[in-house]
Amino acid sequence: MKDIRQHSYHRSRGPGGLAALLLTLVVMLGLTGGSALAAPDGTKKSSPSTVSVPASAMDAVAAMQPSWNLGNTLDAIPHEDSWGNGQTTKATFEKIAAEGFRSVRIPVTWSDHQSATAPYTVGATYMARVKQLVDWAQDSGLYVVLNVHHDSWQWVSKMSTDHDNVVARFNSTWKQIAAAFRDEPRSLLFEGINEPQFENATAAQKTEYLNELQVSFHSIVRSSGGANTNRLLSLTTQFGSGDQAHLDDLHKTIISLNDRQLVAQVHFYSWYPFSVNIAGGTHYDDVARKHLEDTFANLHNTFVAKGVPLYLGEYGLLDYPNHFHPSRVERGEALKYFEHVGYAARRYGITTALWDPFAYLNRDTLQWRDAALFAWIKSSWTTRSGTASFDKVFVPKSSPITAKSLTLNLNGTKFRGVWQGGTKLVAGRDYTVSGNQLTFTARALTHLVGNRAYGVNATLQARFTSGLPWNIGIVTNDVPVLTNATGTTSSFTIPTQYRGNDLATMHATYADGTNAGQTDWTPFQEFNKAFSPDYPNGTIILTPDFLNALRDGEPAKLVFHFYSGATVTYHVTKSGTSVTGTVS
Repeated sequence: MKDIRQHSYHRSRGPGGLAALLLTLVVMLGLTGGSALAAPDGTKKSSPSTVSVPASAMDAVAAMQPSWNLGNTLDAIPHEDSWGNGQTTKATFEKIAAEGFRSVRIPVTWSDHQSATAPYTVGATYMARVKQLVDWAQDSGLYVVLNVHHDSWQWVSKMSTDHDNVVARFNSTWKQIAAAFRDEPRSLLFEGINEPQFENATAAQKTEYLNELQVSFHSIVRSSGGANTNRLLSLTTQFGSGDQAHLDDLHKTIISLNDRQLVAQVHFYSWYPFSVNIAGGTHYDDVARKHLEDTFANLHNTFVAKGVPLYLGEYGLLDYPNHFHPSRVERGEALKYFEHVGYAARRYGITTALWDPFAYLNRDTLQWRDAALFAWIKSSWTTRSGTASFDKVFVPKSSPITAKSLTLNLNGTKFRGVWQGGTKLVAGRDYTVSGNQLTFTARALTHLVGNRAYGVNATLQARFTSGLPWNIGIVTNDVPVLTNATGTTSSFTIPTQYRGNDLATMHATYADGTNAGQTDWTPFQEFNKAFSPDYPNGTIILTPDFLNALRDGEPAKLVFHFYSGATVTYHVTKSGTSVTGTVS
């Protein structure tokens, strides 16, 4: 993942002065709990890992499931704590192991810690710090995947215009890593390069460049001796892409190396429109589900079925969850995605590594920021959970109360009933089930909405024979009310009475039918990039990027879509730096 950092919570760039000196001494001397042991010749050797690694690469990678990424940490630029996660402790890995993870990927960006010219020496203090984290993780009973991370776009990407220097730096980096970790147990894996990419190159050249780096990485590690002679090595596709052409290129490289200790790696962030909420991707719908199924089937058929283990080195949704901004992905739809990933991983024999920049585990408290979300992820490792077509039932306040239905997604389970807290609702009186249709009666909804205040009036649970219950909010709502407004291209908000609604997306066009906004290939603009709800202050924010992309003097028609199904039309006109908004 490239530079997805914490947006509104930063620490200092790193220790300075005396603190830095003390940290260096602590790391080098192993006084902070590292596992270095003094050998008779005075050199330092790693303590044996507590992990028993199968001889078969396929079995070893299977034993790594599930996996977790120590994201935005050693890969942060320029220092470990630059992106808000502080200094990692051994307790971090102990927490991860205790939660059921069996492996951890430690992304490392080396650029700011090595000379930019030959011989590209990595600083001893930094190498020691990397080794300390690797050893802590293994001491906690975890496999470790160690890589070269953001270097991929910082300097490796310039291979077409600076070929010899890039190759020399890449080779030097891996020679130093291989030497530093040559005696680490086989529970440590090496990953050659994260999401490799190449500027100013044709498709054929990109394939050639990546193959050159992969072959060189393999040769350097294998010839470095020690445990590196049969260490598991992970090779990835261009950009970490799951596109079949890239999978085929990687498979060719792996086969050509004739080494049964190689692991294929791909990253997965779902169907792009759903992952970032653009182009109408507001739901985890049939298109998004098919995208996952097709991708995982292709991964299985290209690698796993042919005896090459597949490590999904990163998965998640792009910038979700982000606890510092409005959620661009509706919660229940996100839960469906994570539930599906866990099931597909088991079905297709794929080991998955959750990308965690800061969004899941709070590195200060070592508690999950959203325990219920993590519970769904954890449950997916071993079982399926039932879901429904949505996680809310909307009951308009301005209309008589009528029965409302949801579609159950049983996912191989059986429906057990509906509960409100510890009270089970009565089938036939409070709800009915016909096939996969769950219908709440008008009588039950009348009771559940109470005094009909806007918002969630009650929370129910649909329970199934396995997995977690599906929460259903009973919501009183009406069509939102927007108000005329004026502002500037740098600051414009639309006063909004949400009336129990959550904003789903915004459709933006001109009178001639062309798309309005910075994303010109779709009328449905990107959530939090073009527009964003501000529920506490009762507004919708139109971003400067969106406003500055509008044609001057030409009204843009905005249609706001809400998850209840309600829509509201609004017009905005930019004149220089002034912006006027009017309700249709």
